[in-house]
Amino acid sequence: MRAVVIAGLGVIVGAGFAPGGPALAQPRRPSITSVSHLAVYAADPAKSEPFYVRELGAVKLPDPENPAGVRYYFAPVQFVELLPLPAGGGINRLDHAAFNVSDAEGMRRYLISKGISTPRKVSEGSDGSRWFQVKDPEGTTIEFVQPPAASPKIADGGLSIHIIHVGFIVHDRKLEDGFYRDVLGFRPYWAGGMKDDVTNWVSQQVPDGPDWLEYMIVGTPDTRGIPANMSQANLGVLDHFALGVPNMEAAYTRLWNEDRLGVDARGQQPAPKIGRDAKWQLNLIDPDGTRAEVMELHAIGKPCCSPFTASDPEK
Repeated sequence: MRAVVIAGLGVIVGAGFAPGGPALAQPRRPSITSVSHLAVYAADPAKSEPFYVRELGAVKLPDPENPAGVRYYFAPVQFVELLPLPAGGGINRLDHAAFNVSDAEGMRRYLISKGISTPRKVSEGSDGSRWFQVKDPEGTTIEFVQPPAASPKIADGGLSIHIIHVGFIVHDRKLEDGFYRDVLGFRPYWAGGMKDDVTNWVSQQVPDGPDWLEYMIVGTPDTRGIPANMSQANLGVLDHFALGVPNMEAAYTRLWNEDRLGVDARGQQPAPKIGRDAKWQLNLIDPDGTRAEVMELHAIGKPCCSPFTASDPEK
């Protein structure tokens, strides 16, 4: 078996051809089963802890990937990773989004076969997890995580045990689809906007599970990055994660009775509402502005703009 060097991709062992012989089989994509986590920055991590532990009911544990960070777990393989805000970080609070895969090294080799630049090897966390990061076409960092053989036992915090989606700003839907849909195999789930004829949100399910990625479309296809006129508060609404609940009334009642509802930037207590996708939702905001969207699993009626084209999460 020969090793082939391709610029920007490093050494590929057993590349998909042999001199004078037939092309070798291309690597198959390992399963992408669920959201793993959203990694966000905090200007003062101590101020963020009550939001994640008390209000959202997450379990705080050390970060096996980054000793400077902490993890707030909602399920054994799903969490929010909180990292200290880098010097000069500005208004950005998103570090990366991550998805669980069945085989991290297999995914790395698969992406190489598709011409995607990857690290020369996967990294290993102190818990035995395996992971690596790439950049999507607009430069957002995406991480693929192979969970450890023994995941931590996570107690139910009384709100949600499932991160059902993550979302972040996107400018060029077609460009991003070339990566998420054509290369990774994500599937359409729902798309809509504030007006019926304008698409602001595009939901794409992972290929091997019910969780999804939500494009939060801003600007125009030729623009990139955080718009110059965007506030930190608006950016935090767009770069977000969502916790699924089977019944919003029960979830909100528990938060209310246990005094676990904070206040928003206007000093007002958040209240549930029905979104344009016809699902009950409740927006809770961490001290740095990152939105935790609590969302009922199923729509109560017909959504705006387009039908759902894949199955909802069931729990």
